Amino acid sequence: MLLEIKIQEKMEEDEYMLLESMAGCFGFLVLYILVKLVHSIWWKPTSTEKLLKKQGIKGTCYKPFKGDIPEMNKCAREAASKPINLNHQIVPRVFPFVHKMVRKYGEVSVCWFGRKARVIIVDAELTRLILSNKNGQLIKPPRDPLIKLLTMGLTSLEGEKWSQRRKAVTSAFLLDKLKAMLPAFSYSCCTMIERWQKFVEQNNGSSELDVTSELDILTGDVIARAAFGSSYKEGKRIFDIQKEIAILVHDALTNIYIPGFRFIPTKKNKKRYKLDVQIKDILMDMIKKKEHAMKEDESEGRSSNDLISILLESREVGKSLTTKDVIEECKLFYFAGQVTTKNLLAWTMVVLSIHPDWQEKARQEVLDLFGKEQIPPDFEAINRLKIVSMILLEVLRLYPPVPVISRYTTCETTVGSMAIPAGVELYLPLLLLHHDGRYWENPQEFNPERFSQGISKASKDQNAFYPFGWGPRICPGQNFAHLESKMALAMILQHFSLHLSPSYSHAPCARLTLTPQYGAPVIVQCISI
Repeated sequence: MLLEIKIQEKMEEDEYMLLESMAGCFGFLVLYILVKLVHSIWWKPTSTEKLLKKQGIKGTCYKPFKGDIPEMNKCAREAASKPINLNHQIVPRVFPFVHKMVRKYGEVSVCWFGRKARVIIVDAELTRLILSNKNGQLIKPPRDPLIKLLTMGLTSLEGEKWSQRRKAVTSAFLLDKLKAMLPAFSYSCCTMIERWQKFVEQNNGSSELDVTSELDILTGDVIARAAFGSSYKEGKRIFDIQKEIAILVHDALTNIYIPGFRFIPTKKNKKRYKLDVQIKDILMDMIKKKEHAMKEDESEGRSSNDLISILLESREVGKSLTTKDVIEECKLFYFAGQVTTKNLLAWTMVVLSIHPDWQEKARQEVLDLFGKEQIPPDFEAINRLKIVSMILLEVLRLYPPVPVISRYTTCETTVGSMAIPAGVELYLPLLLLHHDGRYWENPQEFNPERFSQGISKASKDQNAFYPFGWGPRICPGQNFAHLESKMALAMILQHFSLHLSPSYSHAPCARLTLTPQYGAPVIVQCISI
């Protein structure tokens, strides 16, 4: 009996000690979480703020949780609520919050995207130093995983993986490969010209077209044919899905990232994952068909020069790519390859409608080089289009497809004379550099003549022009975009005159790329050639 009592007392004592230990562990866990929260929400941001302001970097004060996001969104809503006058002073509308920051605090300032410090830099030399960095201290900013649904391709990679992938992708845009893609460019452009001619004929000599929609078809068809040996009709579902994903990505970009939120089955999250599954299934089916076609080509001694074939060959030869990697690169090229070129051409047509004198100069150059022949220009002829090239470069300056680039410090990093702490986003609004009077004569004027002696002599500082990025991460597809744009614009000018529609509203806006918010209605008329 006494033994049983002692055993009972011992068990109760052990239970008490266990409960005491568990309470201690729980208390320690709560304390740890509180310390982490205080560190994340207050100590780290305020320490970063002090370090930046100590160096003379002015800006807004840190506000817990949301930072300046409410003000950013308010400025964006107000700017997007109405169009602007028909001129090229677009910075206040495209980047209203950044524009206010620069005017108030200067070319280097700090604001807060949630708990993250964002240093805004509008300086040509500092921008060059940041984009040229190769030591791994500056990387692409870590983003909400929901943003990565658009693509996990080359633009999202770092280090050795990025280097291997870059090599594989760049091989698809070598000169001989671009020349081999030219027939696909020609076919797509001819198809568009014929379609426009029918529209014009049906409307007594002129027709109003929303060129953003029309160029959507053109650039989509070029991408599908040149990159995948397909067509716009076959790839249309991919383009449609990517557009829906891009809208959802923009939504995620402008809101605070909450860890774990992507696993909550909200309406938007379910739609995101559904679209992701759909596009991967479509691309996997395309890859299987291409693999089968490549085997048939190999048995008959033929070779393919489209992007997907080159990536699949890299997968087999170097083993540096998986099928999943190929899918992600296809997603990236379908989106970036189409949207950026479409917007470049759309803005070019709008600008030439505003400036008919330059439209006529470009048309005369095209007719002088190609005559009145209806056959598409060849590679050598396209390279002789000096005025057309100047116009495209000036449009890229005024309306860059990618108006901002960001980098993120992985450790304390020296940028010029500044020591930037770890965990800071360096925000480079390239649009502001392109419109900066310190670097450009009369920056708000459309003047292609400034590029008559090449890019290096177009501005007061040759580091002030970044149409396709800079440094090791410069866009590998820029020559593809230039070639496609020059051919398309040349053929359009060869057949049509362009006039801005009375229904056009000038409303540039940044939605991942710089796009006309209300479309770009242009009146096209056939010219006598």
